[in-house]
Amino acid sequence: MILTVTLNTALDVTYRVPRLLPHASHRVAAVSERPGGKGLNVARVLAALGHEVTATGFAGGPVGAVVRDLLARSGGVADALLPCAGPTRRTVAVVDETSGDTTQFNEPGPLITAAEWSAFLDRYEDLLAAGTRAVALCGSLPPGVPVGAYAVLVRAARAAGVPVLLDTSGEALRRGVAARPEIIKPNAAELAELTGSREPLPATRDARRRGAHAVVTSLGPDGLLAATPEGAWRAAPPRTLAGNPTGAGDSAVAGLLSALAEGLDWPERLTRAVALSAATVHAPAAGEFDPRTYEEVRGSVKVTRAD
Repeated sequence: MILTVTLNTALDVTYRVPRLLPHASHRVAAVSERPGGKGLNVARVLAALGHEVTATGFAGGPVGAVVRDLLARSGGVADALLPCAGPTRRTVAVVDETSGDTTQFNEPGPLITAAEWSAFLDRYEDLLAAGTRAVALCGSLPPGVPVGAYAVLVRAARAAGVPVLLDTSGEALRRGVAARPEIIKPNAAELAELTGSREPLPATRDARRRGAHAVVTSLGPDGLLAATPEGAWRAAPPRTLAGNPTGAGDSAVAGLLSALAEGLDWPERLTRAVALSAATVHAPAAGEFDPRTYEEVRGSVKVTRAD
């Protein structure tokens, strides 16, 4: 089983409009709703790849009920979300179909009480002991959760002998990386915030020295840059794909984590992650990927040494 943790779950709402114009009324061409938050997106991609996956975190209020219902209907993901008193947030993505650009609006998450956080820690340790092979810790922290929460979760997984991939930002990432996760996956902006450097390769290596076993940096349409115990690697798609990039990073996490659980080497891990990320750009919403694009791109990803 692979476990994904989404402490700040969401209902992802995507609006598609012919053209997004400021100070104007818009006729929405299509609306979609999906269970959201980075870890739930990762879980749905893992399930589509054929992995047994369990999702945990918090869900509360009417929106949380909708998230759980949609997760059940999507199939393949076991629901181990804990109820919370505060309402689950919504995120709204507005896709401009003319330019392909996406504008995102993210609501704040629910206030998590000390008792709810304690209950989550108990559930998490139980899940680690229930045959978990790998863990993804993903996304922002809702109000009330300690800023060092991911460091606590990384240490618990390490104590249980379970490898962890951490995908977050800011102080939560800074504290989490010091707990020595197996992999961290920042984007270029998150990496710069962590290290103070905007040079991707030196910054990726610097982030690894801060505690992570490996660092995989997302470079957007240019692919991935990895600093690992076996050396540094660049992995790039054969071409830039037009579409909605929302969730592409989450699909990359799913690719890295699934390949880690399967014991694949670093070039294969990066190839899968880049192909899934590219295939998500051609999908209607985060947490999904276009299978035809995935197979096409996977055979053409270029992985080279970056040493």
